[in-house]
This record gives sequence, structure tokens and C-alpha cells, in this order.
Amino acid sequence: MNKHAIAIHGGAGTILRALMTPEKEAQYKTGLQNALIAGNEILSAGGSSLDAVEAAVMSMENFPLFNAGKGAVFTNKGTHEMDASIMEGKNLEAGAVSGISNVQNPVHLAKIIMQKSGHVFLQGSDAELFAKTMNLPFQNNEYFFTAERFKQWQDVKDSDTYQLDHTVLETGEKKFGTVGAVALDIHGNLAAATSTGGMTNKRFGRVGDSPIIGAGTYANNNSCAISCTGHGEYFMRAVVAYDISCLMEYKGYTLKQACNYVVKDKLVKMGGEGGLIGLDASGNIELCFNSDGMYRGYLKQGEDPFIGIYE
Repeated sequence: MNKHAIAIHGGAGTILRALMTPEKEAQYKTGLQNALIAGNEILSAGGSSLDAVEAAVMSMENFPLFNAGKGAVFTNKGTHEMDASIMEGKNLEAGAVSGISNVQNPVHLAKIIMQKSGHVFLQGSDAELFAKTMNLPFQNNEYFFTAERFKQWQDVKDSDTYQLDHTVLETGEKKFGTVGAVALDIHGNLAAATSTGGMTNKRFGRVGDSPIIGAGTYANNNSCAISCTGHGEYFMRAVVAYDISCLMEYKGYTLKQACNYVVKDKLVKMGGEGGLIGLDASGNIELCFNSDGMYRGYLKQGEDPFIGIYE
């Protein structure tokens, strides 16, 4: 019987300690801790890694400080377009969704797509229709409104620029807002899940790496489980999550070697900023990023939990 483990992230980027109030830092850490607890409770009871990553990500989707679900940023049209994906390592089953609004928990929809739709990837209004036929919970627009996100949008809505999770104009920060989880259960199975609200003021139906299997999310029992956060365009072009799995499976890299090569060498040379969380079948965990910080945490069976923000 394996020891179980879970790791989570709530986004990476230029996260400046000098601009973080003690109150806000405590709130972020509470959000991360709640997500770890939600996932770990399932693993501790002998539940599946798939259910654990779903629970951890749903916890962060329900927490307004993270750019996913309830805390999703505003698009150029003043709406919310959310993306999510989930993958199971034992059989390479996966589900993904993009460009949806009003679905309370996009990652739950991604899991239902995997299990019930006969497809991997659904998008837009038809994906919402599928969610309704599956009786998934929806929320009105007010549920997704937060004053901080609205102000971020107001600062740039009349321009052609998009903006990352945190407003650079106000704080000097730039954060790639995504949440994710990877887990290993006692049966030796890996899983990964990722969810995001995208970029403030995004236009033309832009989709990042978060819902794309192999780019932002990947899980394979023969190698690892990965969930990414960063400038999605670069993570798509580098097929980051799958690249790490390939380096382990085909070239014999350890999880640490593969993560460091892709995140701190390959992505940096491309100009891509961000990070990822990784977990292998032996329970090794990597929280790897090339930015100033990443909201992150992990919990291994028999060990004290870790929660961090800065480098």
C-alpha cells in the first residue's frame, strides 16, 4: 500500500512580499490550507487521487482570492469565461472544458465530461448545456463578482491590453492566476487537475494552457502528475506538462531533473514565466517555478504540511 500525497498551487508570478499585507497573506494561506485539507481527507480515507484533486481544486474555485470559479477575472465584455481540466494517471482518461460561464465548479464539469460525455474536451455554451443536463450547480453573475476583480478590469477595459491576475498598475505585481492539484492515492494512482478564469480583459475567446491536456495538465502512472500555472501561450507551445512526463518515461529523468530542465531552462529561453507542481509514483513532490513566487503547498502522509508563497 502506497503512502498518499497531494500538492496544490494557486498561481505563480511576481508576488512581492513588500506589497502583501499580513491580513491578505493569512487569507491566501487559509485558502491553500483548506484545499490541502479537502484533498487529504479523501486520500486519508482511501479515496482516489482523482476525487482528491477535484476536491482540492473545487475548494480553491470557491475561494474568491484565487482566479478560478468564484474569483474568476473579467473578460473584455465584462463576463467570466472559465477553463478547467482533469486527468487520471492509471488509464490516461481526461476531461476538459473552456469558455464557460456561471458553472459553479468548472473542474467538476471537466470530471463529468471525462466520465459521462464520451468526449475529452467541450467548450462554450454547449458545454454549459451538457452541465445542465447533468444537473451541475450554476450560479448567477453576482456570485462571480468581486470588487477587486472588477477594479482590475476597469483599469484596462478601454485598452487593447489584457492583464494578468494582479494589476501591475496598482501593485507592481503580475500573477498568473490558475489553481491546480496533483495527488497520489494509496492504490498508487496519480491524478492532476487545473482550473482558471484566464486573463483580465481577454478577448476573442482566448484560451490558455489550463484546459489543454499535455500543456497545462497531465497525469500518467508511469511517470508523474503535473499542473501548470504561467503565461499560457508559452506553456502551450512547449507542451510543458507532457514534456516533463516524456523526459521521465523516455529519457529516465527524475521528476526533479525534468521539472528543472523544462521550467528553469527551456521555458526561460523562450521567455515563458510561471511554474508547476509535480508528483511522481514514488511520492516525490516538486514545486518548481521561474518567477518570484508561487502560491503552493503539499501534504504527504506522515509529514507536516508545507505552505509557501515567496521563493
